[in-house]
Amino acid sequence: MRVEIGPELNGLGIKLGVCLVTGINNSVRHDEVRMYVRRAVDSVRSSMGLDALKDHPIIRAYRDFYWRVLGIDPTKQRPAQEALLRRVLRGEELPSINPAVDVGNAVSVMYMVPIGLYDVQRIGSEQLTLRRARRGEMFRPIGGEPRRLDEGQIVLAASNSKILHVFPYRDSVETAVTEATRDILIISAGVPGIDEGRLRDSAAEIARVYVELLSGNVSMGPTVV
Repeated sequence: MRVEIGPELNGLGIKLGVCLVTGINNSVRHDEVRMYVRRAVDSVRSSMGLDALKDHPIIRAYRDFYWRVLGIDPTKQRPAQEALLRRVLRGEELPSINPAVDVGNAVSVMYMVPIGLYDVQRIGSEQLTLRRARRGEMFRPIGGEPRRLDEGQIVLAASNSKILHVFPYRDSVETAVTEATRDILIISAGVPGIDEGRLRDSAAEIARVYVELLSGNVSMGPTVV
């Protein structure tokens, strides 16, 4: 599996943390995963408050990227990790989807970066590129209706033209991780002001938990592109 950032995005300061874990067992819910998520939620609630969240330097970096690069109002379309953090800091629980996704959400709130998880078998390609969307390309978001992308939006695309992700906030149902998933590509999305170590460490932490609790094996990374 090769992940690259297209040359048309040079100068935007985008980085991706990347790791591939294979052979996981994502079909058994067990107490260790629930306990891991619980500890993550408790840690976040003890370290910050909702009122101060928007001014946290990491959240600020993503909000600024939304405004300046994407032209999106971040109060209307929240950065993915901010939406999860707001949920937790309001006293709600993280959504429970399946073990692998639940771990990814927990790590996203702990490290405060967006995390994308992709079923490798459903991608159907060994080459992924973060690039500008092309005219007429279709995106099928998780929890939303299919839509045609605006030309120039930033997307993660396979060489077979399948769109996995609209950067850095929405994943596709076509490559979503399910209980049947065995091989998972982990991608943490970075913008200017986010340290490469945070991207690498967040991907590495998910991989560590997949190995320890879901019987996975690290096949690539963690690395930053």
